[in-house]
Formats: sequence, structure tokens, C-alpha cells
Amino acid sequence: MTPRHTGVVIPARNEEGFLPRCLAAVAAAVKNVEAAGPVRVSVAVVLDSCTDGSAEAAAQAGAGLGLELHLLETAAGNVGAARALGVDAMLRLGAGWIANTDADTVVPGNWLLMQHQLAEAGYGLILGTVVPDAADLTAEHLSIWHSRHELSEGHPHVHGANLGFSAAAYTAAGGFTARAAHEDVQLAERIKAAGTAWIATDWIRAVTSGRRDGRTPEGFSGFLRQLLN
Repeated sequence: MTPRHTGVVIPARNEEGFLPRCLAAVAAAVKNVEAAGPVRVSVAVVLDSCTDGSAEAAAQAGAGLGLELHLLETAAGNVGAARALGVDAMLRLGAGWIANTDADTVVPGNWLLMQHQLAEAGYGLILGTVVPDAADLTAEHLSIWHSRHELSEGHPHVHGANLGFSAAAYTAAGGFTARAAHEDVQLAERIKAAGTAWIATDWIRAVTSGRRDGRTPEGFSGFLRQLLN
């Protein structure tokens, strides 16, 4: 069934430098999915313990891009709790599908359109791929990363920066837990265990920051640090 209302959830902790680019990419994806048929897309930026200008940066970008933007604030200091807050807000608005990314990530133009098509095909969980921004790495480091990371259909990865699921699958699995890391992997495992049809695809590949001092040390930045140091 094609989702008629999609919620996009973006946790952010001191990401004023990245949020405008992230939201611009989301806005492009929104335009593409809207062109394919009637759909409402709501976007939640969850400002978690921010001490910089993230709120202002998001508000200004959202207004300029015409997004239905909801700014949520929390002092959780925990990415799992921040994601859960954002998803819960989208569910209360009536969203039937949730697309997840991160504030330092740029999603592709087909990001929402492909998720809608896969949802219509019967999938309740979509695992996308993520690559580091080539501008943040040396050519050698980028080569090392690609040599050890599978980018293909049926890939084995789970990234909160590129993850989609139905509201029904999320609720049945118990939602995101308040974890400082790997909340995305745990949720995906529970959704799969419930028997939900799922797919891992490289067709919606996103680009994320190649920094190695990220907001979640055990997340993507930590993986890069261990791999390249």
C-alpha cells in the first residue's frame, strides 16, 4: 500500500553546519515523491541537547524550502531516545511510513519515491546504504572504506541515516529504545523477527559526513575511525 502520509525523522546534536544541506536534500526528495501522486510529508528535526544554532539553522532552511517542519527539543543526550521522540511525533500526526536519516547526511532525490514504491510492493522495512563524503577523506582512505564495505542489493548493513519502515511494523516491534548506539540495528532485528517483509537496497544510497569525531562515538564515525586509524 502506498503511504499517503510520510514522516521524516532527523536527530541532531549541534549540527548547525550540516542541517541546511540535509534539509535541502530532503526537500528535493519530497518534491519528487509529491510529483508522483498525492502525499503529505512531515519532517521532524529532533534537537538533542543542542548548544549551538541548530534550531535557527533548521528553522531558516525549512522555511526557505517550504517543508512542513516540526522542531522538537530534548535533553536526552541519546540518539535512540531522540529518534523515538521524532517517530512518536510523526505517528501522532498520522504518518503511515517513517523515513529516517541523520543531520550530517544527504539523501538522494529518489529517497522517498523509492521507499513508497517498495512499501507498495509489500515491504515494511527498508535498509538503505550510506557512504562517507569523499571530500572528507583522502583517496587512500576512501579506497580502504570501499574495499571493506558492501554496496549492493541484499547488503548486510543497517544505518539509522538511511532507514525506512511502516508505522505498523515500528509499533509492533516496540519502537526505538533509548540507546546511545546501535538502536537502529536492534530495531531492524526486532522488525525482521516479527516476520515483516524487508529489503536491503543500494538504490537509495545516501552520503554522510566522513568525520571521525561524530556525535555518536559508536556509530558511523566510530566505524570510520576504527577502520582508517
